[in-house]
Amino acid sequence: MALTQRLEFRQSQSLVMTPQLMQAIKLLQLSNLDLSTFVEEELERNPLLERASDGPEPPVAGEPAPERPEFSEADSSGYGDDAGGEGASSGDGFEPGQEEWLNRDLGSRAEIEQTLDTRLDNVFSEEPAEAAERAAKDAAPTAYTEWGGGASSDEDYNLEAFVAAEATLADHLAEQLAVAFTSPSARMIGQYLIDLVDEAGYLPPDLGQAAERLGAPQHEVDAVLEVLQRFDPPGVCARSLSECLAIQLRELDRYDPAMQALVEHLDLLAKRDIASLRKLCGVDDEDITDMIGEIRRLDPKPGLKFGTSRTQTMVPDVYVRPGPDGGWHVELNSDTLPRVLVNQTYYAELSKTIRKDGDKSYFTDCLQNATWLVRALDQRARTILKVATEIVRQQDGFFTYGVAHLRPLNLKAVADAIQMHESTVSRVTANKYMATNRGTFELKYFFTASIASADGGEAHSAEAVRHHIKQLIDAESPSAILSDDTIVERLRASGIDIARRTVAKYREAMRIPSSVQRRRDKQSMLGHALSAPASSPDRSRDTAPA
Repeated sequence: MALTQRLEFRQSQSLVMTPQLMQAIKLLQLSNLDLSTFVEEELERNPLLERASDGPEPPVAGEPAPERPEFSEADSSGYGDDAGGEGASSGDGFEPGQEEWLNRDLGSRAEIEQTLDTRLDNVFSEEPAEAAERAAKDAAPTAYTEWGGGASSDEDYNLEAFVAAEATLADHLAEQLAVAFTSPSARMIGQYLIDLVDEAGYLPPDLGQAAERLGAPQHEVDAVLEVLQRFDPPGVCARSLSECLAIQLRELDRYDPAMQALVEHLDLLAKRDIASLRKLCGVDDEDITDMIGEIRRLDPKPGLKFGTSRTQTMVPDVYVRPGPDGGWHVELNSDTLPRVLVNQTYYAELSKTIRKDGDKSYFTDCLQNATWLVRALDQRARTILKVATEIVRQQDGFFTYGVAHLRPLNLKAVADAIQMHESTVSRVTANKYMATNRGTFELKYFFTASIASADGGEAHSAEAVRHHIKQLIDAESPSAILSDDTIVERLRASGIDIARRTVAKYREAMRIPSSVQRRRDKQSMLGHALSAPASSPDRSRDTAPA
């Protein structure tokens, strides 16, 4: 086989991922919070970018510019200059009636005291200078800076500076630790254990490595832990739910042998196996009911009473409102759209003064990046609106009648309708929310799998089938609990062809227990309701050990 060299030309088309295209794709899948963070970083990095609200607002077309009050020196001459005649009189702020009253003779001191029916010392007890000085001392501070807030002017006044910081569980435990121990080693062990406490107030189940890491004897770590478990709130620093409930019951002086047996077998309580619990505790039906009521009144997560990480409020990107013609009006949430502009004036001024090639290249890149960012943000908003409008059109039955009328929908159907790629629709629907008359939903909520119809008709949405299953279970009576097979039969009677394992999967996804567990729960609730006039839990009972 001979090897030869030759020169040839070939023309082909390919998609090149430029930095601008990568940026536009990245912006599509960002949530409104991530987008705000990204834009803030760009505003700090690019000197040619500015917020739309930073500069003065341009006047509206057709409206006159707002007039500015102009003051001249002649306007204030009446307050400082003696103009003479009537001008001086009006400048002093006196009217003719006031001048006549001031020139009136009030008489002697005795006549004045007789007219006022008291001594003049009681009326004018202080000299004017002394009264002014006393009023200045008694006056409350009028500016934030006089309180020592550190602000430079009233414009910097911040109400949040007066809000007290929310106490955390770690701070609350550290304050009690400083009082409970005087030994430095005990405080070090206690602080180490406090750092391990989670937001619910629990320690890890295994603390065997704590003594090894601290280089302290195990019995000393156990002694410190025993003191920590007596801290406020009751039940804190427990290593399991049983230990947490036991600590709280000891605080209430209710941890007797029967209650101990109940706390140690919480798995039976979760299964509603009341007969086994009654046998283990050695009590009758009435006592076991009271004991379970006491357990329910305890706090399984005592640490949640204190400050935890704040949950960020979800802000919708799209609003859907009923239209006047019976349709639906779709609009973007303007609060989630960053408003940025390219400062062309600043760039023009810089172009006249910059001489170095490196500086020119830098500002040219900044102008190009700023222009691309503004275009990408505008394209992102248009794409979101287009996808949301198509979703509303496809799922019109959901907005009108509810979840039961949610139709099967996939990305390809929306992409074909708006002539976009499926990947673009997938990026748009990620981390975006829609506020409707039926609540706020993620855009991906409207894309559900289809389940075939039993009679060969239109397919059903998986979300609508879940809703139907939940309605059937919520309507069942304690004496007629529906099994998965029974639910399948009823769904097929409604025209939904579904397998039993699919029903079980949907039921578990909605955290609905099995039919056996639901029967126990509802019968227990029914029995508890029938025995409502039970005795007080503080009454005496047989406390024989299990």
